[in-house]
Amino acid sequence: MADKRGVTIRELAQAAGVSIGTVSRALKGQPGLSEQTRSQVLEVAEKLGYDTAKLRTGKPRRLLFLYSRHLGSLATNPFYSYVLHGAETVCREAGVPLSLLSVQSGDDIAGQVRRHEAEALLGAGYFDPDTMEGIRRCELPLVLVDHFHPGVRCVNDDNQQGAWLATRHLLDGGAQRVAAIFGPPTHYSVSLRAKGFRRALFEAGRLFDPDYEVTLDPVMEYRAAGRDAMRRLLALPQPPDAVFAYNDSTAMFAIEYCIEQGLRVPEDIRFIGYDDIEEAAHFKPPLSTVKMDKEALGLVAARALIDGDVEPGEASLPVELVVRESSRIDAAPEAPARKARRQPAAAER
Repeated sequence: MADKRGVTIRELAQAAGVSIGTVSRALKGQPGLSEQTRSQVLEVAEKLGYDTAKLRTGKPRRLLFLYSRHLGSLATNPFYSYVLHGAETVCREAGVPLSLLSVQSGDDIAGQVRRHEAEALLGAGYFDPDTMEGIRRCELPLVLVDHFHPGVRCVNDDNQQGAWLATRHLLDGGAQRVAAIFGPPTHYSVSLRAKGFRRALFEAGRLFDPDYEVTLDPVMEYRAAGRDAMRRLLALPQPPDAVFAYNDSTAMFAIEYCIEQGLRVPEDIRFIGYDDIEEAAHFKPPLSTVKMDKEALGLVAARALIDGDVEPGEASLPVELVVRESSRIDAAPEAPARKARRQPAAAER
C-alpha cells in the first residue's frame, strides 16, 4: 500500500481514469454517479491508500481570495476591488472568514495557502499556466472569476455579447471606420471581447481590417500603452472615426491623447469602453461603456464555494450598454442603460 501522505486526489483521479470532481463525489458518497464508477474509485483509493481525512464536508471554515501579483494592489484596481467586495459580502453573511493573497509564478502557493488555513479558493483574473498549476495543486474547492480553465467552476460576464453591443452601437450611429484597442489576448475576457467586436463587424457586412485592431504594448506602463495604441491608430492613412476599448481605463487614456492632438470627442471620433468603473461617468466627456455587475461576480463565486457548487462549468452574467456623451454625436440628454439581449450568433466562432 502506498504512503497515505504521498497520494493526492489528482493522482487518484488519474489512476481511476476519472475527473477530480468524480473522485470527490465518490469518496463523499454524493449522488450523480453510477455504482460502477463509485466502486471503481473506492477500489483505487483503497489500493493506493488515499487518506480520506483530507476530504472536507460542509461549509468551508475559511475562504481565500487569490489574484495575480501582476495586477498590482487591489486598492488601485477598480475592477477586482468590486469583485472582492461582493465575495466579502457573501462570506460575512455566511460567517466564513475571508483572507487575501497575491500570487505569481514561482511562489510556493500551496505553502502560502496552508498558512492562511484556507479550505476554499476564489481566484480572480488571469493566472499564467504555471501559477494556475500551483493553485490546482492545492487540491481545494476552487472557483475562478474573470478567467477560464478546463475542469474548474468559472464565473464571467457575457464578454462576447458585451463587445458585440458596444461595436453595434458605434456602427448603428454611423461610424465607418471602427477600431478596437485590446489588452493581452491570452486573457479569457479579452479574447471573447475581440470575438464580439469582429462578430459585430461581420454581421454589419464590414470587412475586418487588422490595422484597425491594436493590442497594448505589454512592456510599457499601462497609461503610456493606452496612449501609444491610440497614436498608432491615428497614424493610419485613414484614422478611425470610432474606437471600442476593451476596458474603461484604456478608453480614457486614448481619449486624453486624442484631445491633446486637437480632436473633439465625440464630434471627430467616438469612444466606448467596457466595465463601467466609477470614473467613467465622471470623465470629460462622460464615457459610454458596457456595464456589468462586478460585485455579483464575486458574490456568485463565493456563494458557489460556500454551497459546495464547484462542479466544472461556466456561469455567464448579463451586461448592459450604457450610452454617454463620448459616443453620441448629438447633445441629447443621456440615454438610459439598455439591457443586453442575445442576438443570433452567426459568426460567434
